[in-house]
Amino acid sequence: MEQPTSGSTSPSGTSSAALGLLAGLPAGTRVSVRYALPADDASGLPLTDALGELLAADEEAVTVRTRRGDVLIRAGEIRAARVAPPAPPRRRPRQG
Repeated sequence: MEQPTSGSTSPSGTSSAALGLLAGLPAGTRVSVRYALPADDASGLPLTDALGELLAADEEAVTVRTRRGDVLIRAGEIRAARVAPPAPPRRRPRQG
């Protein structure tokens, strides 16, 4: 399993290594991307993660398909990224 890539950050806090990793991966790769939330986000948290299938990545943005839908993450918000292992198999519903 690959280690998280945070690498060097620009003055805006963007991880150039994380963005480079994502841009070099094929679409469909399962990834975890840590990114900054806007200061006025209702959760009050500074960072969150998107875990899912990489749909697209370029120098401006990354799109990840999560269980809750597609997440567009601007390059300036990315703090770290890594390739994630395959999702575990879903459990069968309990009987009885």
